[in-house]
Amino acid sequence: MKKILVIHNKYREAGGEDIAVENEIKFLKQHFNVQVLFFDNQVKNVVSQFFYFLLNSNIESKKLIQKSLDEFKPDIVYVHNTWFKASLSIFDVLLSENVQILLKLHNFRHFCTSTFFSKRHLMNGDICHACGNTKKDLGWFNRYYSNSFIKSFLVNYYGTKYAKILKNPRIKIIALTNFHKTFLNNLGYEESKIYVIPNTINLNEKNFTQDKKNVLIYAGRISNEKGVEELIRSFNNRSDKTLKLKIIGDGPELGRLKAKYSNEDVEFLGYIDNPSVQKIIMNSKAIVTATKLFEGQPTILCEAAVKEIPTIFPESGGIAEFYPENYELSFKQFSYKELTKKIDLLSDSKKTTEQGKISKNFMLDYLDSEKILSKFNSVLT
Repeated sequence: MKKILVIHNKYREAGGEDIAVENEIKFLKQHFNVQVLFFDNQVKNVVSQFFYFLLNSNIESKKLIQKSLDEFKPDIVYVHNTWFKASLSIFDVLLSENVQILLKLHNFRHFCTSTFFSKRHLMNGDICHACGNTKKDLGWFNRYYSNSFIKSFLVNYYGTKYAKILKNPRIKIIALTNFHKTFLNNLGYEESKIYVIPNTINLNEKNFTQDKKNVLIYAGRISNEKGVEELIRSFNNRSDKTLKLKIIGDGPELGRLKAKYSNEDVEFLGYIDNPSVQKIIMNSKAIVTATKLFEGQPTILCEAAVKEIPTIFPESGGIAEFYPENYELSFKQFSYKELTKKIDLLSDSKKTTEQGKISKNFMLDYLDSEKILSKFNSVLT
């Protein structure tokens, strides 16, 4: 049985990527001998951490990696997020060893932080559809973190070096969608080293209920780039005034939008843990997103589909790859009149049920564990 060392730097606020990594670890343990090395971004010594940032090297992380390699002796090292405590220096250690290196990209941050200049980040346009930053937000410098020049400088310094590491021929890249693979290929990454393997999700169909309330759910970050305000406006133009909208999540726009739009039809629930979110979704008519970004694999949308909960979503990035071609609840991105029309389709219970079943059948087939295992094994050859 092959041995896999999984490396992941957890986010300060647990999100979809952390959940995806945990799910994949459970899946891999069914077929391989797996050891996990997690990092977190708690800063105990600010001075030493700043020094590590400047060098893009963390002595402590390198020691932990080397210890795992020496003791576990993995055949494969599977890397996820490295920002920031894990550091890029772990690749110096990994590349010095005779191990196969896989790296999964869950988002587009690798591109957005790969330059110090906003012109390149925005590809000479006015907005980045990977992160939502605009020319107005950034200015001439690629201010990825709008509230901190220093943090932006450090992450760009990190990103420029990360981009070079990604092109190393010994590192195989795993993308979640064909859209992301094409995106990488257009950036100059060798197509032959990029593989498409979606994240595994819990396909357990328990807790399925037919007692669905006339409620539409948005669950995610409350921010401009997620299109939450446009979603609310589109919802307010709906025909069925008995339909309610519940918005779950936290973010920079929560306070403003809650003060402006909260009423008996639009309810802001704030942050809720994932199990509770699942229960709310299970009793809803549908979920919706109006994201303005290129998205990877939408975990919540996939989990909802397995429970026959349909999703209204924009045809953006790789989202459509997780739904059949004849799916009727997708809309052209930024076409908010069309979004309202899709919301109005929910008043047709027969169609809503039909789209839920269609999305469920597609998802169960697309994310079938045997298919994902076969794709993963193909990377190991």
